Amino acid sequence: MRKGSYNRLWRWHFYAALCITPLLITLTLSGIGYLFYTNIENKAYSDLFFGQSSQIERLTIDEGIGKARELNPDYTVSKVIVLDDPYNTRLTMTNGEGDQKYVFLDDNYQVVGSQRAEFTFSNVMRQIHSSLFVGGTVVNYLVELAACWAVFLLLTGIYMTFRGKVLKNRQNPTKPQKNKKWHAIIGTIVAVPMLVIIFTGLPWSAVMGDIIYNASQKYPVIGTPLLKQQPPASDRSEIPWATRKEEPPASSEHGGHHGSMPGMSTTPEDDSYRIGVQQLLGRIEESSIAKPYAIIYPAGEDGVFTVSKSSNTGITGLDVSPYDEVTAYFDQYSGAFISKVGYDDYGILAKWFTWGIPLHEGHLFGWPNQLINLIVCLAFLFVIFWGFKTWLSRKKAGGFSAPPAASSGLSIGFIVFMALLGIIMPLFGLSLLAVVLIEGIRYLMIRKA
Repeated sequence: MRKGSYNRLWRWHFYAALCITPLLITLTLSGIGYLFYTNIENKAYSDLFFGQSSQIERLTIDEGIGKARELNPDYTVSKVIVLDDPYNTRLTMTNGEGDQKYVFLDDNYQVVGSQRAEFTFSNVMRQIHSSLFVGGTVVNYLVELAACWAVFLLLTGIYMTFRGKVLKNRQNPTKPQKNKKWHAIIGTIVAVPMLVIIFTGLPWSAVMGDIIYNASQKYPVIGTPLLKQQPPASDRSEIPWATRKEEPPASSEHGGHHGSMPGMSTTPEDDSYRIGVQQLLGRIEESSIAKPYAIIYPAGEDGVFTVSKSSNTGITGLDVSPYDEVTAYFDQYSGAFISKVGYDDYGILAKWFTWGIPLHEGHLFGWPNQLINLIVCLAFLFVIFWGFKTWLSRKKAGGFSAPPAASSGLSIGFIVFMALLGIIMPLFGLSLLAVVLIEGIRYLMIRKA
């Protein structure tokens, strides 16, 4: 690229950093918090996760679920999360307004206690990290846009480091030169791992995430295998990313719709008859599905029980190795196993993100993954800090001291670089149109003056 392109990239790098730094700091700090949510929740909620009720009578899991309903009459059970010892069983209960609470059953299936879902540490960190705890389409787009522009900052930073010979040893360097060198050194070191973290997080994003998932569904050879029926309407956040929007098969029709059948239980959520959870646990064991797993209740009369093991649940104690991922479907009336989708059935794209998401979240290979992600995040914060320190060290009193405007037209290299980023990250591409419009107006104003 020509010198004019260098100045233009430097200028865009500078203004982009000013605009998105508050968001990047928020996302990085909340990401650090989320890295350690299992460690924090195991301590903070130990009485619920591992505690025992004062009632020592042994109940069946269906009786325990019935007690939870009695204690929470305005809520219905949508999920049962069965974990390995020493974790207690966890129920997800939802009321008519969509509010959720988690109710915990001990090893006798007695109720230990409950907590509001939205205020758990993991959910608070997740909400801040993905939607700034505000939510809404606009905020989701804003978060994704910040991630896209962070990619731009990292790539242009690498280019300017080597094109501008920032790492060159200088005799008697000035303070701004020293600051710029440190900013460049740490930025160059952290760039590749930070890009990995960003791109492994984008499958959850609003625009790019949908594009990736739709491609995964449209082309099963690289994505996920398709199942034929309509998906249930219930929230299924514990289902693996690769099968979250799959269409599970419907349960077959049974006489149990109209009369009692052995082993079936009536629930307040649905006046039809379905197999009890206790019996379903037996069917799950017969299907060689080991703990931990989540059981998602059928969404309607033709729905199925969905049993899921995932590498990216966001639930303390529920994550498994990507190789162990499985989503299985059981008839809600007979409990008969219908079908399942496992890791080996995924295409290369689904497999990549099945590994990438737990890598992003910091639990793919235990505490070393947490430590590496923590170091990368702290280094990224250091880069941001030193970037502003660099600007302040050369900023003239009373002036903004922005990088000089490009004196020449757009080069082919610059256009190709920006076009490629816009294609890879569509939301970034749309934001470029706004930047071009602003630059065009500025150019016309300067020319007129």
